Parts: sequence; C-alpha cells; structure tokens
Amino acid sequence: MARIIIAGRAEAPVLALTEGLSFWGGVDPASGRIVDAHHPQHGESLAGQIVAMPTSRGSCSGSGVLLELALNGHAPAALVFREAEDVLTLGALLAGRMFDCPLPVLRLEGPAYDTLCRTTTARIEDTRLVAGTWSLPLAPAALEGLELDAADRAMLDGGKGKALRFAMETICTMALGQGATGLVDVTRAHIDGCIYAGPANLRFAEAMRDMGARVRVPTTMNAISVDRANWETQGVPPGFGGPAARLADAYVAMGAQPIFTCAPYQLDDRPKRGEYIAWAESNAVIYANSVIGARSVKHPDFLDLCIAMTGRAPLSGVYLDAERAARRVIEVALPARYDDALWPLLGYLAGRLSPDRIPLLVGLEATAPGEDDLKALCAAFGTSSAAPMLHVAGHTPEAGRVAPDADRIRVGREELADVWWQFNAGDATVDLVAFGSPHFSAAECSRLADLLEGRKRHPETAVLATVGPGTLAAIRADGVLARLEAAGVRVVSDLCWCSITEPVFPPATRVLMTNSGKYAHYAPGLCGREVRFGSLSDCVGTALSGRAPAHPPAWLG
Repeated sequence: MARIIIAGRAEAPVLALTEGLSFWGGVDPASGRIVDAHHPQHGESLAGQIVAMPTSRGSCSGSGVLLELALNGHAPAALVFREAEDVLTLGALLAGRMFDCPLPVLRLEGPAYDTLCRTTTARIEDTRLVAGTWSLPLAPAALEGLELDAADRAMLDGGKGKALRFAMETICTMALGQGATGLVDVTRAHIDGCIYAGPANLRFAEAMRDMGARVRVPTTMNAISVDRANWETQGVPPGFGGPAARLADAYVAMGAQPIFTCAPYQLDDRPKRGEYIAWAESNAVIYANSVIGARSVKHPDFLDLCIAMTGRAPLSGVYLDAERAARRVIEVALPARYDDALWPLLGYLAGRLSPDRIPLLVGLEATAPGEDDLKALCAAFGTSSAAPMLHVAGHTPEAGRVAPDADRIRVGREELADVWWQFNAGDATVDLVAFGSPHFSAAECSRLADLLEGRKRHPETAVLATVGPGTLAAIRADGVLARLEAAGVRVVSDLCWCSITEPVFPPATRVLMTNSGKYAHYAPGLCGREVRFGSLSDCVGTALSGRAPAHPPAWLG
C-alpha cells in the first residue's frame, strides 16, 4: 500500500535513514543537518532531499523543528515513512496549511519502501511516486471514512468560529493518516508546543491566539525555554528571552495553566487509570500510559493545542485496548547488585531494542523501583523508541497485555555496560553537573541535599537542577532549597535541560555530567558539549571532586 498523508509534489535525491530520528535534539533547525551524535547518519543534511525513515522517535517537539526548517528553507523536499508517524507529519501539515510551504508526506508498505530506499532520486506527483522506470500509484485519504458527531461537524463547518474550524480540520487530517475511523473525548491536555524552537513556534501560537483560540478542557503547560519571571535578571539575551516569554504568554492567554513542567504526573491532580487524556512531551506520555495506566497517544506539538481546544482526539493507537499490548518481551538478567543508574540505562536499552513496538520487561519483579526510578526509565525509553509506552512485569498496571505473536530478547550486564560506555564518551574533567531531565521531584531534591549535606561543590564544577514551579515552592518551604544552595547547587524553575540556553547554561562548560539517560542522549546535539553519565551518587561525587569515574560501576564491570 502507498498512501498520501500530506499531498504535494517533489523531485529530489533520496536520503534513506537506517533508523528513526528525533528532530528535536537530533536536527539543527537552522540548517537541517543531523546533530544526533548517536545516529548512524550523524552529519548528513536533510535539506532538499526526499527523506525516508521507518518512523520518527523521541520528542514531540520535532514538529516545531520541522516547521522551523520549512519556514527557513532547509526542510526536506518530502518525507516518506514505513510505519505510522505523527510528529513530523503534523509539522508538515501546518507548514502547508498555515504558512504556504507545502511538504508532502507518504507512507509506504515494506517492499515499496525498500525499493524507494535503494533509489538515488525520486519524483512525487499528484497520484504517483516515480523513481527511474519504477512507479507506484498513490492513494489519498478520504474524509468520508471518518465518523463525526454533530458537535464535530459544527466545528468542522465553521459554525463555532475560525479557530475551532482550523483545529478540527487538523485533527481530522491527522486521524485519517492514523487510520482512525472516529474521534474520542479527552478530559485534559498538556501542551508541549510552548518550548521556543524558533520563530515558527511563536508565529503559530500567536496566530491561533489572535484567531480566538481557547482551550476547552483543563490544560497544563510543559517547561518553557526561560524562567518566565527572571530571565532578564539572569542575563538571557532579549532576542531569545523576549520571544520565548511571548510564546508562553500566548498559551496562557488561550487558557493553559502556567505550571511549566515536563513532569505533569508530579502534580497532585494527575490522571487516573483508564482516563483518556491528550498529552504531548514524550516522557510524560510514556509515564502516563505505562505507570499510571491513563491513555494518551504521543501527540505532536501543535496538535496538542488543537485537541485542547476541541476536547477531541483521533481514536487510534494506544487509546485502543489492542494497541496497548506488548509485541516484544525483553528478559532482563539483573545483576545481583545495582544502583539507580540501572533504570535510565535499561530504559534506553529497551528503546533501542524496541524502536517500533511496545515492550514488556521481565526479570525485574523482585526489584522495588520508586516513582523517580520509573520516571527515569520512561524518559530514557522515549529517546530511543517511537513507542508511546512500555510494560514492566510486577510494576506497571497493564503488564499482562502481551500480543500472542510477541517475540523475545534477552539482555543483561554486557548490554547495559555498552549503554554506559556510549553515555560516557566525554573527558573525565567535568565542568557542570546537570540534574532534572525530566524535572527533579521534591523527593529527588531532598535526596540530593542529603548526599551533599555539610559539603560544597568543587569550585570549578557548577551544579544546576531544573524543577517545576510547584516543586520549587515546596522545597523552599521545607528548607531543602536552602540546603542545596548552601552546597553550591543552583535550582532553576520553568525551563528544563531540553530547552535551556546560555547564560543559564554555564557558557564555559566543555563537559557535563548527568544522571538522566534522556539528557545523556540529547545533550551533544542540543548544547554541543561532551557528556558523562552516572548514578545520583556518582554525580554528587563528581560535583565534589570535579572528576567523573573512569570506569563503569562495579555492578556493570
């Protein structure tokens, strides 16, 4: 089958990527060059090429990066996927519909996709894909295949205003691309598009605000790109801080709650098991589905706002029971001893082994991971897999969902050690220790304060933790913030490591260390620094000495 997801024409060289790619943190939005240091085609340029990849992976913010590339003239000529894909598809859709920068998107089944990947150039016409003497008919999706209720129709027909019509048109187009036959009500939303990736994000948000957009369901906001109240005193250049703050203001004006955290599951009012929600931000989606048992597709930036405005989402993917089953079982041979670094290492490894399907991890039943361990697991998994959830036998509520044809893989100490080495390519002299990707919880802040009690960071090694505003208020009230500051730790609210910029990010940094598998993956592409990784205790040791451990921990040796 060959389907048109976003119509358009293109003729260009074909660049076939051997694995999925997160555009956020993986592609330079100014040039289209792949900056993901862990991707096999690091350094290649996507600009002006027909880019084929199995599907995307990682951050929901990739749609904003693609939109930025479309507006600055460095986007691919077209995108072709083998599997279902939403994040980049949504960016391409808005590029054409809102900014008159058409960017076709196709989906091809295995043999046709493989044939395209072996060609050097191709041409996308209105109804055909042509490469040399090979050609393939393309089938457009039809709106008639989507069941809509009277309220949906009223929004789609413009009876509820221009903004709601735009939102519903976008939702319906995405639903057809996902193969959905209808829409579903959602109870709440979480906006990821408030991170400033460039002028395109701001142009979209302010255009929607000026069109009269308002959210219809309770809607929270992700971490933004600046400390909204303090960015000027922190020395952030007005050319960046001003637009980043305006972007946040636009979403607040549309009714979103300024909770500014990438970990909304840390809030008191978090969703319940079985609740249909519409979250963006990859780690939050994976945590909600996996740990809480709520239901959300990994919605791309910009679609999150459209769903929040209408209260309706495409009924597809993991909203459906059948799509939540594990299709790969990963048997973990657990070392006899381990520390908290196990969870991000294992999450990242599980994602590498299940880039396109939901896995079930077995062999961990005797462990006792806390919520922060599971947060680290889910966040790291989201960087290396396109799947919106995973199951952990004995610890997640739907671990009994396993497809009859699920295959099995066995991993152990050796594979985990390989990930540790991948995350520790940087020099041993560390200039910055980075905590809070996703945002540190109050419990993590307390543990960090305990480990540092009575001691001070090395004078040449900065220590910075990012938290949500609610967590900052809590640790200020109970004295933990004062203890951290006494040890030389700087705590920053509103932004996170995936959106931090200089000078809040210490400019003199050459090498950073983190206990986050997510940031260990993204940091080289996002900030251009070398990286070291370790447990919370290892990071504290490095903060005190200025030197990272030279070898893996004993449990990986």
